Amino acid sequence: MRAVVLLSGGLDSYTAAAMARQQRFTLFALTIHYGQRHAREIESARAVARALGIERHLELDLDLRAIGGSSLTSSAAVPHGRSLDAAEIPSTYVPARNTIFLSVALGWAEVLGAHDIVIGVNALDYSGYPDCRPEFVAAFERLASLATRAGVEGARFRVHTPLISLGKADIIRRGVALGLDYGLTHSCYDPQPDGRPCSTCDSCVLRAKGFREVGIPDPLMR
Repeated sequence: MRAVVLLSGGLDSYTAAAMARQQRFTLFALTIHYGQRHAREIESARAVARALGIERHLELDLDLRAIGGSSLTSSAAVPHGRSLDAAEIPSTYVPARNTIFLSVALGWAEVLGAHDIVIGVNALDYSGYPDCRPEFVAAFERLASLATRAGVEGARFRVHTPLISLGKADIIRRGVALGLDYGLTHSCYDPQPDGRPCSTCDSCVLRAKGFREVGIPDPLMR
């Protein structure tokens, strides 16, 4: 079976892809250059794709900086030291990003004759993003059946979200059990000039919390 996996180079997408590989999917990875300031993750996506033995790794330019609306695609400050219990959606939210990414993945899947898409979204440690919720994923699956020739002809597309109900520590445990090298990944929203993580953005804090709860060192912080 073929599956298109959205591969960002982060810890979550790496783990989700590895879990799909364990289920014997043949993986086609899609990495999107969307104008993100943490472009270091593109290098990580390439390293992760090699480690997973991806069938094909497609890198696509889709620059969202012209749209704006996010501190990840502009010069606006990335929040540091923010309480993860805060109710507001943070400035690192990229407007409709997962809708856009899944739409591109759906188009490629239809060309490949694949009916499965894998994405590493998470509804627990998700920093308030609305497009990481189960309701969103279910709605996109319904859309896929209406928006494609394959769907109209009876194919059922499925969006796999193996991490959706897991905390960061549980995600890391799954990856460690699969033998993943998290030293290949990149999670930071606002890396230092030399590429090292900032340690204080939402993504860094969530990652550190996960490794701390598992009781193993983060290979990026050695």
